[in-house]
Amino acid sequence: MTQSEYSSLYIGRFAPSPSGDLHFGSLVTALGSYLQARAHHGKWLMRIDDIDPPREVPGAASRILKALEHYELHWDDEVFYQSRRHEAYRAILEQLKQQGKSYCCTCTRQRIQQLGGFYDGHCQHLSLTGYDAAIRLKQWHPVYGFYDKLQGYVTVPSEMAEEDFIIHRKDGLFAYNLVVVIDDNYQGVTEIVRGADLIEPTVRQLSLYQHLNFTAPDYVHLPLVLNKEGKKLSKQNHAQPIPLDDPRPLLIDALSFLNQPTIAGWQDLTTDQLLKQAIVGWNINAVPSKNR
Repeated sequence: MTQSEYSSLYIGRFAPSPSGDLHFGSLVTALGSYLQARAHHGKWLMRIDDIDPPREVPGAASRILKALEHYELHWDDEVFYQSRRHEAYRAILEQLKQQGKSYCCTCTRQRIQQLGGFYDGHCQHLSLTGYDAAIRLKQWHPVYGFYDKLQGYVTVPSEMAEEDFIIHRKDGLFAYNLVVVIDDNYQGVTEIVRGADLIEPTVRQLSLYQHLNFTAPDYVHLPLVLNKEGKKLSKQNHAQPIPLDDPRPLLIDALSFLNQPTIAGWQDLTTDQLLKQAIVGWNINAVPSKNR
């Protein structure tokens, strides 16, 4: 296989939500995704997952893009915004409805928590309609596990795999598991490199790939950056935005976190030269599988 043939096969992406600015943990994920795509001579796409307006921070999307550009993690093609894709999501919801693969549900979170946290299919045969209801997928293709290129074979409890999960929320918003599958398929993504906090929902997404007769991508779930309390470094935990000064030291820190080869004399390199060396030296098998 020639390099040009291989590059046409690999498409990766980074898909942050604009719920806050880019922090070190998200930089690690972005860098790992970027290096994996570039090492495969493939495309690296940028998508803004802005489907949950109540959680969005004004201006965060543009600041995320500005930060990535400052760190010279340049993407291919135009930035893709999920907020502009509602028509496509509604079409898939209608398709699932017409195929008898979904139904309305009015069960509360409290009721489901009382069941132990997993939904029991209570509303499946009630033929409910109306605006004050969520839409759930009829689980005809449960996925109990999948192979992750870094984590190995990952399994989930059968209750989770078999659950009729929500694909459209009661508040009228589209569910993450639905839109991520629709858009990754639409963009032709062949491999998803993201944080390990999204491992378990992967089985639901793989199930949707089967329900929709889409070709599923490969998965790589990178370790999470933890704070001093051992919790995931996140916007919710008030992680500090990455600075917009010299990007090289923080890129070196991110490479170290990912257990990549030390780049000798990086202080004498430009950011572009540093990243080019990082691409050449990239080894996904060296990345730790555990959160740090």
